[in-house]
Amino acid sequence: MKLHPKVKGGLEKKFQKVQKTPASFDFFVAVHDFVEYIEANKALVDNLSSRLKPNRDLNIPNKYTYIKQIYQALEDVNNTTNDDLGHTRYAVMLDIKKIKNLDMTDSNPFWKRREVSRKIIHEIYERLNPTLV
Repeated sequence: MKLHPKVKGGLEKKFQKVQKTPASFDFFVAVHDFVEYIEANKALVDNLSSRLKPNRDLNIPNKYTYIKQIYQALEDVNNTTNDDLGHTRYAVMLDIKKIKNLDMTDSNPFWKRREVSRKIIHEIYERLNPTLV
């Protein structure tokens, strides 16, 4: 896949922010920004499709869904609504809200797997732009 240089540069910038941000709520904000950038670029989203065999082989669609949960939770934390979010989405939002409130224990699955999230983002980044890694 050939990416426009501007898209490449933006993706690199968001990726580096995720990699350099220490374990804190800011890390999850960096994850949010990374996913937001991907979602804003159709070419990037299309390259994570489950229709592509290499993505299925590397389990990329499921990994991307996992980090998209972080993105959506941060969106939900900042929006107050009475709409039914569904159990999973609500539970993820509560876990992220705990991290935001500095309740960082290993009983929180997103806090416990923060380094796994970092690794997943690295794998997604490699899949989106193998020439930069």
